Amino acid sequence: MKRYFFIIVILAFVIPVHADKNQKSDNGYVLITQEGGKTIGYSPTSGVNILTVDGFKFKDLNRNGKLDKYEDWRLSARERAEDLAKQLSIEEIAGLMLYSAHQSIPASETGFGAGTYNGKPLSLSGAKASDISDAQRKFLVEDNLRHVLITSVQSPEIAAIWNNNVQSLCEGIGHGIPANNSSDPRHGATANTEYNAGAGGQISLWPGQLGLAATFDPEIVREFGEIASHEYRALGIATALSPQIDIASEPRWSRVNGTFGEDTDLATDMARAYCDGFQSSEDNNGGWGIYSVNAMIKHWPGGGPEEGGRDAHFDYGKYAVYPGNNFQTLLRPFVDGAFKLNGGTEMAASVMPYYTISYGQNGGSGSNRGNSYNKFLITDLLREKYHFDGVVCTDWMITADVTGVSKFEGKCWGAENLSVAQRHYEILKAGVDQFGGNNDKGPVLEAFKMWKDEYGSKSARQRFEQSAVRLLVNIFRTGLFENPYLDPSVSQKTVGNSDYMKAGYDAQLKSIVMLKNKDNVLPLKSKRKTVYVPQRFIKGVADWWGNVPADKTVDPVDINMLKKYYKVTTNPDEADFAIVFIESPDGGTGYSDADVKAGGNGYVPISLQYGTYTASTARETSLVGGDTFEDFDNRTYKDKSVIANNTTDADLVKATRQKMGSKPVVLSVKCFKPCILSEVEPYADAIVIDFETQAQAILDIVSGKAEPSGLLPMQFPKDMLTVESQKEDVSRDMIPYTDSEGHSYDFAFGMNWNGIIEDSRVEKYK
Repeated sequence: MKRYFFIIVILAFVIPVHADKNQKSDNGYVLITQEGGKTIGYSPTSGVNILTVDGFKFKDLNRNGKLDKYEDWRLSARERAEDLAKQLSIEEIAGLMLYSAHQSIPASETGFGAGTYNGKPLSLSGAKASDISDAQRKFLVEDNLRHVLITSVQSPEIAAIWNNNVQSLCEGIGHGIPANNSSDPRHGATANTEYNAGAGGQISLWPGQLGLAATFDPEIVREFGEIASHEYRALGIATALSPQIDIASEPRWSRVNGTFGEDTDLATDMARAYCDGFQSSEDNNGGWGIYSVNAMIKHWPGGGPEEGGRDAHFDYGKYAVYPGNNFQTLLRPFVDGAFKLNGGTEMAASVMPYYTISYGQNGGSGSNRGNSYNKFLITDLLREKYHFDGVVCTDWMITADVTGVSKFEGKCWGAENLSVAQRHYEILKAGVDQFGGNNDKGPVLEAFKMWKDEYGSKSARQRFEQSAVRLLVNIFRTGLFENPYLDPSVSQKTVGNSDYMKAGYDAQLKSIVMLKNKDNVLPLKSKRKTVYVPQRFIKGVADWWGNVPADKTVDPVDINMLKKYYKVTTNPDEADFAIVFIESPDGGTGYSDADVKAGGNGYVPISLQYGTYTASTARETSLVGGDTFEDFDNRTYKDKSVIANNTTDADLVKATRQKMGSKPVVLSVKCFKPCILSEVEPYADAIVIDFETQAQAILDIVSGKAEPSGLLPMQFPKDMLTVESQKEDVSRDMIPYTDSEGHSYDFAFGMNWNGIIEDSRVEKYK
């Protein structure tokens, strides 16, 4: 101790010494705080040494006994990234180019996200929920992977401990590059697809992204980003695989609910606010800092205009089409929004192209492949025309094989006949940096060899270093190299705290849209009133992964919560009014294996109505066709019929009207996309719609605790004829539905207690 003190004193006379202190954490890491310098966090078990230079502390991450540029937090992120990229082996750079498959903490024992610990499922392994799984240890150590996609977590505390375990492991390997953990959107109430598998749990709950759009208030979106970024960082997450800023110009698309709607101006403003909220950090005057989360905007150049509304997660939906020649307009949320931020970070950090083949958008090359294979879209447009030099990461699994039109497998559209390594090579040549859903460095190294064989060793090295710099910049500027460690108790208190929960709930209230209020039946304020809420039948429909749950009949809201608002009865005769909770029509995905077995081509309509729809006015010939797994080019569904999976929702509304007689019927519709309400609107006195909010928020509106203020972020069409006649790449080109009160359910329509809303939001955007 005396000798250590003596050294410090001598140094103080030679160079300025800034006050610091070592604080051994109870959580297995050490913090060094420095006046005028960065806080340093390191693990005593990682083997990293601490250097003192000019009176400041730095990590000796490569353990060479000297301060390298990349270890010097006084330099810019780019200077540091360029220095480190030069030091990395091709194997290390290949690892940086990987983005893991979905990881839950702990790994589930079966199904999606399953994993083992010492070869056994968690319950039999003796491992802790916060331990590193076998697969994670392999891709971190053997494949040098540093970008991990996190889905569900057992708790914020467990997530924080797992993060510390991962960061300690990474700190002790190679050049000490920390893990840049990431997440798909996780602030919604439901998790039912591959791209929102982390939603819900112990975190603040906000309306779905379409609900955020329904507020017509970019400031709410910016506030969401700010709060979400604090919660993400408390979970060890430094990159958000969001926002989804595709224009929802095709109303039948299954991912409309993840967008900011169909209006270009609104989506552009919302995209900018979202990225500013996530990336700006108050510790650095709104620039990059310890609360920053890299925003990965998606999906370039816009995944909305899918022919017939079919989605490109599947082969049958791989084509985006442009019958309205409106390609350029769909770029606006990217180039005028996310690339022109108001905050100090200036531009979104990363871009994810969509799976689609943006048909004909190839710069005249004649090549039609998925967007990440498209050099015109990635290099010519994104890089050169719009000057984006951040990370471009493929969507998940686009280099993996696929074996059929309706298989949820790889999504290598237009490159089905190439090998996995060749796909990686073609994507690198297009200008992409990173491969989503690939844990294995092998194909990346093969792609490097292909580049070297074609262009030479120097060119291959330069190309890999170019991507390495982009990837490393995002890790440096979020402060992970200095301190990637978390205090689990702080994480537990931060994520989902009461202030954040209140802000999310307030946003939910502001996102709810009232479409109808005949004779001012709402609000229904008196707690002495008695309400009848009919049970809802839910048909078991295959989920994203092909699982088919059993049919069930449920109470659509928690009855105990309902009793806080009204008296409750199961007898309509005793009720003063009824509330019917339903969902927007689930009109299918646009493809049917049963149709194939019956001798058809498999393509069927996607319906936005509840009852049977026959596509008598659909295209005789599809705009695009041709496929490895099909011997025809015409993907038409003309004259075929489909009925919504939840057609019983419309029956429920009609039955309730009959039971209630002249007493008020309030209809609450949870909407995932535009819907045709002609089958249910005449039977309701009032209609409120929500875009994935909690039922409590709806009851607060119905009971008058809050006033509706949301506006439609998209048109609700009159019928399927107008849906069939609209163009997939053109927004606001449908005839809206007009209800019994003469109100047109057009974009920016909504009501409050005084009637139709005509405020500054409507004036600005409509």
